[in-house]
Amino acid sequence: MLTVWGRANSINVQKVLWTLAELDIPWRRIDAGMKFGINDTPEYRSMNPTGLVPTIDDEGYVLWESNAIVRYLAARHGFGTLYPADLGPRFAAERWMDWQATALHLAITPVFVGLIRTPPERRDEAAIETARRAAERCMAILDDHLAARPYMNGEELTIADIPVGAGVNRWYRLPIDRAPRPNVERWLALIAKRPAFAAHLETPLS
Repeated sequence: MLTVWGRANSINVQKVLWTLAELDIPWRRIDAGMKFGINDTPEYRSMNPTGLVPTIDDEGYVLWESNAIVRYLAARHGFGTLYPADLGPRFAAERWMDWQATALHLAITPVFVGLIRTPPERRDEAAIETARRAAERCMAILDDHLAARPYMNGEELTIADIPVGAGVNRWYRLPIDRAPRPNVERWLALIAKRPAFAAHLETPLS
């Protein structure tokens, strides 16, 4: 059985769990990271030298980096559906996965850390505001993209929706004012109806 190491409230672990649930793959999860430890042990580092979560072991095949894991699982178990068979749609989806990692996540994370994990007396309000503005620019790009399609890649859920959806879900759970983004909000409501999303992303921020 496939094993996932990582705590359930990690955004990167949530991407993997959502994917596993969409594909109906049997799996077990071992708590790791932050208060659970494990990820600093020599045994864990031998699997994942970064010491981060998640890591998976799929019957002896070990992989880390959440977006790579999502790609792997979808290519192996969802080829032609979650993982598009045609090169054009496939790399359109891949592009948005990379954008999530290199733009959206980098913008949202300082806001999340500043407001959720930092006591009020220690917050850098200027840094939080700078990141919030960067995140709003990302949301504007996303809102324009979603104006013409129900899901990130068209008519059906693909690998593009999972990392971006996890990031946007976090953004809408933060205690901040946000500009209205009707297309993003419509899409988030659509993916939130999926049982796999509800099972693994509707957790408190911490």
